[in-house]
Amino acid sequence: MIIRNFYEAKLAQASYMVGCAATGDAIVIDPLRDIHQYVEMASSLGLRIVAVTETHIHADFLSGSRELAAATGAKLFLSDEGDTSWKYGYSRDPHVVLLHDKDRITIGNVSFEVMHTPGHTPEHLAFLLTDHPTSSIPHSLFAGDFVFVGDVGRPDLLERAANIGGTMEAGARTLFHSLKRLAHLPDSLLLWPGHGSGSACGKSLGGSPVTSLGYERRSNWAFLVTDEDRFIDEILAGQPEPPLYFKEMKFRNQQGPPVLGAMPPLVPLEAPIGQLIDIRDADKLRAGSYQGAIDIPYGKSFTGWAGWVVRYEEPVTLIAESQGTADSAGRDMATIGLDWVRGWISPQGLDPSRFEPIRAVTCNTFDSDALILDVRGSNERRMTHIPGSVHIPFGHLRERISELPKDRKIIVHCASGGRSPIAYSILHNAGFQDVWELIGGISALQEKNPEVVIVF
Repeated sequence: MIIRNFYEAKLAQASYMVGCAATGDAIVIDPLRDIHQYVEMASSLGLRIVAVTETHIHADFLSGSRELAAATGAKLFLSDEGDTSWKYGYSRDPHVVLLHDKDRITIGNVSFEVMHTPGHTPEHLAFLLTDHPTSSIPHSLFAGDFVFVGDVGRPDLLERAANIGGTMEAGARTLFHSLKRLAHLPDSLLLWPGHGSGSACGKSLGGSPVTSLGYERRSNWAFLVTDEDRFIDEILAGQPEPPLYFKEMKFRNQQGPPVLGAMPPLVPLEAPIGQLIDIRDADKLRAGSYQGAIDIPYGKSFTGWAGWVVRYEEPVTLIAESQGTADSAGRDMATIGLDWVRGWISPQGLDPSRFEPIRAVTCNTFDSDALILDVRGSNERRMTHIPGSVHIPFGHLRERISELPKDRKIIVHCASGGRSPIAYSILHNAGFQDVWELIGGISALQEKNPEVVIVF
């Protein structure tokens, strides 16, 4: 038996390949849309992908299951659990097999028992792997967003991200009982989670790529809380804000992502088309921010930040300094369904008079009489904040921009300076003239001037 983990750090998302060395067959679980990594891995291991499946209708990335099945001719296994609102819209595609609780998928000499594990979503499945030539004892559970390292999948996304009212508490109760289904399984069972630290699909995910059921039973808060009402209170409290694009992903994944066939390089453009997204690094953005562009520094958090602020209904042009960076960013945007990236343009190809430095204040020149705009998340603000500051998370800034005065100096800050350029560019493009960025964010301010920060 062969197990390979594929981890996308920008999404904190894990997908898996399980192969049978004896027969050369393999299955891929929860693939991303960029499928070449799975095809290349299978080829390097002498395997052929004969099956593709996913644990649930994802909210945080656009599924690659349909893409990979189309490219390889593999069977596509999809959940048929949950009510009619949570059925796949492409379940009648050729080669689709619908799954129910206790069904079995066989790949060579290994098999997967299908476990219906609702709570995070109504149709959620987990896959219990047994390597039959070795033992009849189950080897692994591919848990998706059911169980993480140190946490479990949040049950509030349907209500908070997809606006399906009245589902949070019901989902929490269902999840509590789904966990009981693991009671008969051995401590030795390996758990392969769908996400790691940094994902918005939970609030306290660990960073290990794999754990064991025995370890989670002894350390994971969700296993240690035995009272159902207390479990509900704890799991619903303190969850991070779901990014705006989660709702879009739920809809697209349910209906069926379009099959791309390939991810070609982005085209260099002579003139920008549609939304301008400047992905140069933060220092270069601060030295010269282009009027009319949204500044999203390219890095580990780029994909999630783009999902918060890039409009799905408009084409996109990237401002980048190389073809390679543009292609990487385009690939990352496609993982969350931002397919309408028309191309990229070098900063040298734009009107130099429209580049202006981001005006900055430092911890030493911090003006407490200005309006302080905190663009971090709610959980961060609950830990520390500047007294009297206004809180609008950067992803909600455009829809709440009327709450801010245009006739007053505004100092924007985030935690350490990653998101504040995004907020600065949104405000500047909206006609705010007296906008400044706090360099280093609240972390630097707290270090230099701790008396102006409240810590809880």
